Amino acid sequence: MKPVFDAAFRAQFRELVLWRRDVRRFRRDPIARERIDALIEIATHAPSVGLSQPWRFVHVDSPERRLAVVKSFTGANQRALEGYSGTKQATYATLKLAGLKEAPVHLAVLSDDGTHTGSGLGQQTMPETLLYSVVAAIQTLWLAARADGIGMGWVSILDPAAVVRALDVPPGWSLVAYLCLGLPAEEHLDPELERHHWEQRTDLEKVVFAR
Repeated sequence: MKPVFDAAFRAQFRELVLWRRDVRRFRRDPIARERIDALIEIATHAPSVGLSQPWRFVHVDSPERRLAVVKSFTGANQRALEGYSGTKQATYATLKLAGLKEAPVHLAVLSDDGTHTGSGLGQQTMPETLLYSVVAAIQTLWLAARADGIGMGWVSILDPAAVVRALDVPPGWSLVAYLCLGLPAEEHLDPELERHHWEQRTDLEKVVFAR
C-alpha cells in the first residue's frame, strides 16, 4: 500500500532537515552497536548510480586506529590554521572542528571504486556519480541518526590516504567520510560556523537560477 505523507509529516521532515546539524560536541555515553547498524541499514536504501551500492561502512573500534586518525586531524588542522591570516586565522583557532576524542562511535565510510555491482551503468559519462552515491548514503544516515536522537559530525580535516592506511581496508576503497556519532552535548538549530561568525547562510535567490 502506497504510504501517504501528509502536511504534518512534511513539516516535521523539514524540521528534521533543519535540526540535522554537524555535531562536534558529544557526550561520552556509549551507543549500542545494534542502534548504529540499524541506521546504516536505512542508509543502504539511498539511491546509487546503476544500483552499484558502492558504500562500505567501517566501525573504527581500535584505539590505535582512532589515535592515527586523531593525529592526522591534528596535523591537517594545524596546516589549515597556518593557511589563514589576521582575523580569519584568529577565528579559525577558536573553532571546534571535530569530536574525535569525545564521540563514542567512529565510522568510516568508503567507496569501493572497483565494484562490479551495477556493471558500470551510468558511470561512463559521469564516473564521479559513484562517489555521489556514497554521499547520498551518508546524508540518509545523517537524517536517520538525527531522528533517533543521535548526533553526527563529518570530519574532513585529515589526510584521506593516511586514514585508509590506518584502517587497512582492501585496495580500491577510497575514503569519502570519517564520521563521529554520539549523543549531542548541546542542541542548536543554527550551524556552529554561523554561530561563531565564520560564515552566514547564503540567500536562496543567490543559488537558484532559471535559464
